[in-house]
Amino acid sequence: MFKKLFASALFATSLASVPAFAADTKPTIVLVHGAFADASSWTGVIGKLEADGYRVVAVANPLRSVKGDSAYLKRIIANLDTPVVLVGHSYGGAVISEAATKGEKIKSLVYVSAFAPEIGESALELSGKFPGSTLSPTLDKPVELENGTKDLYIQQDKFHKQFAADVSEKAAAAMAASQRPVTDVALGEAATNAGWKDIPSWSIFGSADKNIPPEAMKWMAKRANAKETVEVEGSSHVVMVSHPDRVAKVIEDAANAR
Repeated sequence: MFKKLFASALFATSLASVPAFAADTKPTIVLVHGAFADASSWTGVIGKLEADGYRVVAVANPLRSVKGDSAYLKRIIANLDTPVVLVGHSYGGAVISEAATKGEKIKSLVYVSAFAPEIGESALELSGKFPGSTLSPTLDKPVELENGTKDLYIQQDKFHKQFAADVSEKAAAAMAASQRPVTDVALGEAATNAGWKDIPSWSIFGSADKNIPPEAMKWMAKRANAKETVEVEGSSHVVMVSHPDRVAKVIEDAANAR
């Protein structure tokens, strides 16, 4: 009798730990920036999403390691009391893929000019899978850290052409000055989870991206069976800055999908 009662209590506890949301509960949009950027890169997208009634959380991605960054993201997700749409830009795509596990809370994934690694793949590997990336020669001298890793930056005088060619020179200069570095370890770290295998995904990127070859992003979207793939003609790596309405539309498509 005691065993039956204990088993029933354990089952009830496990059910209580699984979030249950009403079908019409609006998801929270969680935005994860990538390397050489910060959360302000989502400003235009945030304005559109909030105007349409969405709660938005723009995460300050640590950019230290895929494992550590995804663990931090998971803690943020755990604090939310709604379904979640995870949106990653660039390296942020690797982070959302690592953090996303099948369940009721994470509704969909959106890759914005982003990496969507398979288990065992790294951002660095994927960026070289197709020709076209010109990032490497634009990197500044690495900053050596005490733990032996290196912080990477883009040279400020090369930032506009390399990273954000379709935004104004003034805006690109501000982005270059405030860029946040990523470690070499993070870019070379192999994925241990591929959330896009179990969770529906969407993809949007620019045809003139010089960081991640557009062909690589098309290939990743196809591999992930993306529900929607949007290529913005002439856009750079920061499509969310230059075309915030287009990016917000794809995010809302992911949020409204049934």
